[in-house]
Amino acid sequence: MPAHILLTTSKSLPVRDATLAQPEFPLWPEGEAPGAKNSPVSEKIIDHSKVGAQFAERAITGVRTPTMTAYLPKKPNGIALLVTPGGSYQRVELDKEGSDLATVFNAQGYTLFVMTYRMPADGHAEGANAPLADAQRALRTLRLNAEKWNIDPQRIGVLGFSSGGHVAASLATRYDERVYPASDAIDNVSARPDFLALMYPVITMQENIAHPGSRKALIGEHPTPEQIQKYSPEKCVTECSPPTFLAHAVNDPAVLVDNSLVMFSALRTQHVPVEMHLFEQGGHGFGIRGAAGLPAASWPELLMSWIEALPEAK
Repeated sequence: MPAHILLTTSKSLPVRDATLAQPEFPLWPEGEAPGAKNSPVSEKIIDHSKVGAQFAERAITGVRTPTMTAYLPKKPNGIALLVTPGGSYQRVELDKEGSDLATVFNAQGYTLFVMTYRMPADGHAEGANAPLADAQRALRTLRLNAEKWNIDPQRIGVLGFSSGGHVAASLATRYDERVYPASDAIDNVSARPDFLALMYPVITMQENIAHPGSRKALIGEHPTPEQIQKYSPEKCVTECSPPTFLAHAVNDPAVLVDNSLVMFSALRTQHVPVEMHLFEQGGHGFGIRGAAGLPAASWPELLMSWIEALPEAK
């Protein structure tokens, strides 16, 4: 049976070795996020997979029940990555910036948790903070249940792509901001990532370099200066922000490389450890396999080397 037919039945994320993927589980106690009660959207899987293709190409829109899917290595090294895929704040890419990562990172002992999150313009009670609320809840869930997953609660990082990079950067700079009401013990756990990795991220809301679609979804067409400040993670960096890894293609036509540059500068100003790799070619959205044959394809190895050199990892 063609792979694309099988893949449309669920958003459970496939990998080469199916024994590594655990069943997805909801982030919130009732399944559906509490703030989704007034949202008119409904979840839908969009499948762009080609018949006979080696890789899946799916995305989910209208998220109401954010989930995580765990990918467990056979020999865990104790390091966890919470993955926030991109999708222009219109959808969440399930495969190219999600399930595709598992084989490479699991092979080196990393435990991956690929999450879905709600969109900022979908009418949730938290509004533009809905993605951040889901990310805070996800990080807290991992930290409280670290023993269950064989991970170190002080070695949990977040890896974000494109608009998911904005989710990740927002989490890393606003982790202690209460953006949803506490409901259980999970919500009393620290949501601060121990490190941050950003791939061609949406960062700033400065109009001249912002990603237009993400900016509109987050703060509308006529934002106030206060909104621009609050939703620009480079403006929210402090000396307590976690060590950060940045990677971007200079020829990215969608999310300008300036986004990574302003984040790099902000981190340096606050004396936060930061490493940045700029690749001449790669475009946007190359994920784990879209830069094949280019230097940008080396980013997973560069990232893992950086993580393992962090003082906390020694």
